[in-house]
Amino acid sequence: MPLTDDALAEAGEALAELLERRQLTIATAESCTGGWVAKVLTDRAGSSAYVLAGLVTYSNDAKRGLLGVSETSLNEHGAVSEPVVREMVAGALSTTGASVAVAISGVAGPGGGSDDKPVGTVWFAWGRSTVDTEAVVETFEGDRDEVRRQSVLYVLQGVRRFLENS
Repeated sequence: MPLTDDALAEAGEALAELLERRQLTIATAESCTGGWVAKVLTDRAGSSAYVLAGLVTYSNDAKRGLLGVSETSLNEHGAVSEPVVREMVAGALSTTGASVAVAISGVAGPGGGSDDKPVGTVWFAWGRSTVDTEAVVETFEGDRDEVRRQSVLYVLQGVRRFLENS
């Protein structure tokens, strides 16, 4: 069953309430989701209390220039990789001063996949510092919109769980 905007809004609301309750701020560093996570979080009135910034770093040049992702990581592992999303989190935290940052880089399709990174492969990371960051990879089914929606929901739920457990 395709994810609805209501399902995304509900997940965004749950994370927003947690951020407000704990007086935390968030920054997003998004590639394949194109700012969708920031959009969901800022749909709520008063979101400036907890959303500091949303960085759409779709190109490798933007990842390097805005977030400080290393050329080595990009060349050796590719943009859709654990080292890159970890560096995206570190860069978002450093650039914005947020309490927590999330990063997403994936292959939403319909093209761009490979044998080791098929369409639907998405790397996520979230953290509060370079030593307190989690990274995980998921492979989603569906078309471009479905992969992106699943990615947005996954990161909203993942960072909420991360914060509840820290």
